[in-house]
Amino acid sequence: MNVNQSVPPVPPFGQPQSIYPGYHQSSYGGQPGSTVPPPPYGAYNGPVPSYQQTSPQGMSRAPPSSGAPPASTAQAPCGQAAYGQFGQGDVQNGPSSTVQMQRLPGSQPFGSPVAPVVSQPAVLQSYGPPLASAQVTAQLAGMQISGAVAPAPPPSGLGYGPPTSLASASGSFPNSGLYGTYHQGQAPPLIQAQGHLGIQTPQRPAPPQASSFTPPASEGPRMPSMTGPLLPGQGFGGPPVSQPNHVSSPPPQALPPGTQMTGPPGQPPPMHFLQQPGHQLQQNGSFGPARGPQPNYGSPYPGASTFGSQPGPPQPLPPKRLDPDAIPSPQLNELPPQQKTRHRIDPDAIPSPIQVIEDDRNNRGTEPFVTGVRGQVPPLVTTNFLVKDQGNASPRYIRCTSYNIPCTSDMAKQAQVPLAAVIKPLARLPPEEASPYVVDHGESGPLRCNRCKAYMCPFMQFIEGGRRFQCCFCSCINDVPPQYFQHLDHTGKRVDAYDRPELSLGSYEFLATVDYCKNNKFPSPPAFIFMIDVSYNAIRTGLVRLLCEELKSLLDFLPREGGAEESAIRVGFVTYNKVLHFYNVKSSLAQPQMMVVSDVADMFVPLLDGFLVNVNESRAVITSLLDQIPEMFADTRETETVFAPVIQAGMEALKAAECAGKLFLFHTSLPIAEAPGKLKNRDDRKLINTDKEKILFQPQTGAYQNLAKECVAQGCCVDLFLFPNQYVDVATLSVVPQLTGGSVYKYSCFQVEHDQERFLSDLRRDVQKVVGFDAVMRVRTSTGIRAVDFFGAFYMSNTTDVELAGLDGDKTVTVEFKHDDRLNEESGALLQCALLYTSCAGQRRLRIHNLALNCCTQLADLYRNCETDTLINYMAKSAYRGVLNSPVKAVRDTLITQCAQILACYRKNCASPSSAGQLILPECMKLLPVYLNCVLKSDVLQPGAEVTTDDRAYVRQLVTSMDVAETNVFFYPRLLPLTKSPIESTAEPPAVRASEERLSNGDIYLLENGLNLFLWVGASVQQGVVQSLFSVSSFSLITSGLGVLPVLDNPLSKKVRGLIDSLRAQRSRYMKLIVVKQEDKLEMLFKHFLVEDKSLSGGASYVDFLCHMHKEIRQLLS
Repeated sequence: MNVNQSVPPVPPFGQPQSIYPGYHQSSYGGQPGSTVPPPPYGAYNGPVPSYQQTSPQGMSRAPPSSGAPPASTAQAPCGQAAYGQFGQGDVQNGPSSTVQMQRLPGSQPFGSPVAPVVSQPAVLQSYGPPLASAQVTAQLAGMQISGAVAPAPPPSGLGYGPPTSLASASGSFPNSGLYGTYHQGQAPPLIQAQGHLGIQTPQRPAPPQASSFTPPASEGPRMPSMTGPLLPGQGFGGPPVSQPNHVSSPPPQALPPGTQMTGPPGQPPPMHFLQQPGHQLQQNGSFGPARGPQPNYGSPYPGASTFGSQPGPPQPLPPKRLDPDAIPSPQLNELPPQQKTRHRIDPDAIPSPIQVIEDDRNNRGTEPFVTGVRGQVPPLVTTNFLVKDQGNASPRYIRCTSYNIPCTSDMAKQAQVPLAAVIKPLARLPPEEASPYVVDHGESGPLRCNRCKAYMCPFMQFIEGGRRFQCCFCSCINDVPPQYFQHLDHTGKRVDAYDRPELSLGSYEFLATVDYCKNNKFPSPPAFIFMIDVSYNAIRTGLVRLLCEELKSLLDFLPREGGAEESAIRVGFVTYNKVLHFYNVKSSLAQPQMMVVSDVADMFVPLLDGFLVNVNESRAVITSLLDQIPEMFADTRETETVFAPVIQAGMEALKAAECAGKLFLFHTSLPIAEAPGKLKNRDDRKLINTDKEKILFQPQTGAYQNLAKECVAQGCCVDLFLFPNQYVDVATLSVVPQLTGGSVYKYSCFQVEHDQERFLSDLRRDVQKVVGFDAVMRVRTSTGIRAVDFFGAFYMSNTTDVELAGLDGDKTVTVEFKHDDRLNEESGALLQCALLYTSCAGQRRLRIHNLALNCCTQLADLYRNCETDTLINYMAKSAYRGVLNSPVKAVRDTLITQCAQILACYRKNCASPSSAGQLILPECMKLLPVYLNCVLKSDVLQPGAEVTTDDRAYVRQLVTSMDVAETNVFFYPRLLPLTKSPIESTAEPPAVRASEERLSNGDIYLLENGLNLFLWVGASVQQGVVQSLFSVSSFSLITSGLGVLPVLDNPLSKKVRGLIDSLRAQRSRYMKLIVVKQEDKLEMLFKHFLVEDKSLSGGASYVDFLCHMHKEIRQLLS
């Protein structure tokens, strides 16, 4: 990453920006850095003057009324009032909706006895031409329904099936390799933890409108699958088709809820599969060894994740429906072990995330996404595409859950689709796209509305010959200052509109005047302070020596702007254990000087001059200090540490220097030394699955929130690097990083030989990335909606301003909107995000993002323009905040209920009449169930037996500020087969679904989720492949848990190592590699990420969750 690329100081107002093809007139100043290539398109044509809206489709009907009360919100313990309702960095503005559809009391924990049919509207993507009926019959007759009886499971230690019981973990198991570190040669604990953060590029399929499939019966066992020729009576015929694109199966002969079949299972009834035009059923091959029985589903359903693909501008087609078998089955516990089998339906008959992602790449990855059309749904985050800004902000900056908002609050309550935007104000752009242009209006500053204070944007309407403008947010009429006046053309647009970024682009920056600065004084360049734990644990592991050695070279790569020769950022150094050591590294000194502060209860900074210095001026003294620190503390026996006083000291140093900045803390243990912020070990696994479980996620003292508030006021951001070998109370230690806009990195059981690459890579990226300091963000909306709730890593002292001591290009703020008036279909809805921040060079700037959305009076238009990936991002963050105040089970139930309400409303108001046995999904929400199931099975909402409390708290705060691409791959990991495509192919191999069924024991697979990389090696991989990749002669000689592939000079080795490097470059954190051999103990860890399968912690498989969701929907509609 080139850290030196940035916008240079802006030239005087009026200088043209030569690299922007459309801007040749002298209306604004500020040129992007010379390293940014010219945009590949010609002159921009500006926003489209009029917007086309889709025609309404059908009438909306009232929602079903019934319901369960929302999850209770218990009060946080005393001293944690600030977290009582919304948690860290989350603030609600205004009342939330209380009108919800609810599940009937008879709702069962899991699965419905009748197999639903999932209906899926025809998609613009084509799966093949429609087949004639004879062709359909011929194709189905040759189709295998995988059906060998699964053998009895091997011992649980080998990872083939869940153990009959899991002992509760009393200690901490940091070496799982999931959130901490897994070292080669160590057997991992029997874990079932959830996926981690990941990032993917945008993507979305073309828009159809509904999807229809038939999941199996819910609670019973899966029907034995059958291979070979069909048995007598197992024809594929069915009743006559009753409507176009609709195939019905005979009514399922299900047992009433609550009844169980007794006696041996009988002959399976005939299965009915008919080919659906445009969506071909595929043969479900069997891959790899069959698994044994899965645990019963008696426990409450785990949490799920939701990210889906979104179609582009929709063109409704008639719904397609598919009716796989819906047959009664005996209860799972009634079957003999050898007959407890796998899927009762072909998994290929239900919506596939992989297919949706691939279709969107093919359909929307070839053309630039032009933002001039209002309410246009962008490609999926998994699609690589270029953006051409023509008046609306790029989806890299803002993504919405829906691009067509209901006109009334009643309609929004009926649909229950959350209206939210995931905003990434400082998102990094690909090299092909230009950074936002910087506009300098001189001493007068940016032009704003006098009433609502919105900034000038392309949607403002100039009137009276250009002498006045009408605000597009509040309709106030404002005078145009003389220096900004320009005549209008025959269409009413200013003649200089395409020469001014603020009149033609969705995203741009203004240089702020002194009025936008603290104390009416321009800010100083920020500072970085490195605060290093030198207690026994840090010295023993080699961390201190490694860090000091790295800092010598890393300080040459501090962020800088434009063509600056050196960074304007100053640096300082502190070491600590029970006391703090400050260092004077003034350039005039021959050797650094150390000053010790032992009164940690009343922290102060013992020196001002010489503490924060320019790196180049003091290089010799800094190098000497970094050489001495490991030696000074080499023989320490001090094990206790402080924590809060360290942050207090850094914040006081920045305050004394009158600048903003960032603290880099490197910490190893629970701070138990006598000092403010002292913590105790409160880890208690007995609280899991009880009403008191929420305590584990709450900070144990309010002192850290008060400290965070002081840090935000000073513009002091905190990044925390943790190196624990036991419980450190991440829930409490992460409060200050969370509320100041910082990051937390965790390396459990750190060992230099295994973990240095990951730590140093994360550190380099963190130090080098461009950050906005002392920032305030406000989201304005047009009349009719308002921002009411916020999620992310920030602090809010009021209900409108998001305060961030630091904000980098990886962080997002998620904003929820609610109606406060009726919206108008013609005018639509507008959002404007304004971020005021200090750049790395000390320049005060305003970054503006604008987005126009459509409004609708028909529910069909809402459901046709939703973005499932963003919806899942919002739902996961909402649920992860919910665990601070509610029992985890209540949070899971709330998620399931909300998903059922969304889909039930669609079924009732938008889908054509059909059998109750069919599950009908909106086309752009057809992945909602599978993604939500992943969220429900995540470690925060349903932890495995050995997932630590710290790991859960760590993941919870990570997800809080993830962008849509990161949550997508975090909850539904990518599984890439490495040996199926030609070695000479340079393209990334096509992914397969995250299920054990997709694994072949003759192949090698790479799985990534944004935090981890697993290389799974099948037991029957060819010897030549093993030799080429691992430099050993056979499978048995491969080292399980290997973290680095040998560098070999052959095409396969180069290809796999190149792919790993490529995946790591896409993610915001370094992904540690773990080699997993089939049938090895580590395989259980790998299988945890096969999210379409049932999990050891009780999470449902995709198929079973689909059945459960169908039952919930039917109850809402009954």
